[in-house]
Amino acid sequence: MSAVRLDGKACAADLEERLKQRIAACQVQPHLAVIIVGNDPASHVYVNNKIRSCERLGIRSTHIELPEDTEESVVADYIRSMNEQEDLHGILIQSPLPKHMDEESLTELINPHKDVDGFHPVNLGRLVQGRTDGMIPCTPSGVMEMLRWAEVDLTGKKAVVLGRSFNVGMPQALLLAARGADATVTVVHSRTKDAKAECLQADIIVAAVGRPEMVQVDWVKEGAIVVDVGINRVDDSTRERGWRLAGDVHPDVEAIASLLSPVPGGVGPMTVAMLMANTVTAAEFMSS
Repeated sequence: MSAVRLDGKACAADLEERLKQRIAACQVQPHLAVIIVGNDPASHVYVNNKIRSCERLGIRSTHIELPEDTEESVVADYIRSMNEQEDLHGILIQSPLPKHMDEESLTELINPHKDVDGFHPVNLGRLVQGRTDGMIPCTPSGVMEMLRWAEVDLTGKKAVVLGRSFNVGMPQALLLAARGADATVTVVHSRTKDAKAECLQADIIVAAVGRPEMVQVDWVKEGAIVVDVGINRVDDSTRERGWRLAGDVHPDVEAIASLLSPVPGGVGPMTVAMLMANTVTAAEFMSS
């Protein structure tokens, strides 16, 4: 067996075509603002990808770039001002923020209807209630969209989520278990006694733990569906640049899985696409 590629780029392109139709029918031009603080190279790459996606779709974008030593109160003032802008529908604070800033407190300042990252307690609370009518975190919702696109039937399947972060692992588990998806979900974390044994029972594995190639071939049962959320930079002397990107899943899992998302080109493009979808949803809500 050789796994079918769960192609995030193709899925994102399909979603973008549907978003174009919604944008054309929207009463206003969707408008996304991104605040980035500091000079983290990866963050700037992510922000540039988001800006390019906005340009492709006809979404207006505002880019606020602030130096590393910016006071937290300055970012808070930007958020409060943006909350009041009627023609601004989505606010995103690019992670990570400098260590002197409290990211959770700043996120709580965002109007929940404009919280296109889906991290505000109001939006996460809706997920706990089984509701999907709020802003849903982009990476977990991107995984769900990929599985729908690949016509994966989740009903009654055993799903294992590796990682319990508030922005990926826990919302992912809630979405997989929600009515309509109806999987039976186990969350594996650093205190789990036998992570390998849990994974071997899984029909679906979503790896979001941030450990390069943690999920080995002997962790995966034949025919399982494996979604690799991880993206890690690892040293590699065979590469000219001295490093390569690696997921949380070893590439050899391809030999035993039925579906496997690649890194890069899997979940990453879907995260950006779902951010665009949340922005369009916010514009539709605020213009209705």
